[in-house]
Amino acid sequence: MSGTLFVVGTPIGNLGDLTERARQTLDAVDVVAAEDTRRSGRLLARLGISKPLVSFFEGNEERRTAELVERLGEGDDVALVTDAGTPGVSDPGFRLVRACIDANIPVTAVPGPSAAIAALVVSGLPTDRFAFEGFLPRRAGERRARLAALADDPRTLVLFEAPSRLASLLTDALAVMGDRRVAVARELTKLHEEVVRGRFSKVLERFATAAPRGEIVVVVEGAPPPSRDPAGALDEARGLVRGGARKRDAAADAARRHGVSVNEVYRALLEP
Repeated sequence: MSGTLFVVGTPIGNLGDLTERARQTLDAVDVVAAEDTRRSGRLLARLGISKPLVSFFEGNEERRTAELVERLGEGDDVALVTDAGTPGVSDPGFRLVRACIDANIPVTAVPGPSAAIAALVVSGLPTDRFAFEGFLPRRAGERRARLAALADDPRTLVLFEAPSRLASLLTDALAVMGDRRVAVARELTKLHEEVVRGRFSKVLERFATAAPRGEIVVVVEGAPPPSRDPAGALDEARGLVRGGARKRDAAADAARRHGVSVNEVYRALLEP
């Protein structure tokens, strides 16, 4: 019989958020695979738990995945934890999960805190539909390109960012997306928890001169619905066609931006 991989959520700051099931799981497994063994070691020590720890982080995940799958196949139970929150979200944990599934090794989640969800629900922005984007590219050009690709998404966007790059992210987002509402959450569940809400321009003023400390989650308002403008859509579509686009593609592109039916624009393009 193979062992089981337990994907265990750990506190994002406040130790009181650790579930009793998570504590019991960490106490019962044979080994804990941790993003940072020192940090996870301190957590286990505070819980009065002594377990073998192995590192599992971006950089050694390929080698460590093979080792852990072998141990699981031999019957050991393994708990996967990250520095804080739920493993597999913006970390290499998903590779181990996928490898276990491919090897027919049981994988079970022990749910716990998530900084992305915590920030979303206190942001004051719509929560009915949202998209988690994790960390955007570090290079300015690549970051702006990714923001441009997200600019028309109507869903609330949830991002992670390093404190030193927060001002650059807000500056680029303002330039690419316009002055939307945003919430910047830092140090969630900790003593100095702070959520700064407002438009990009206002929140940027708060962080432009001094980078914040701690873990950062940025929640961005989704794109507003396009105003209905059939004439503008048709003019734009005709311009795209003159530039070499196929009529159907031009109609779809222009219709999306002007809030009108694709067929409406396409039929108008076909008229002499």
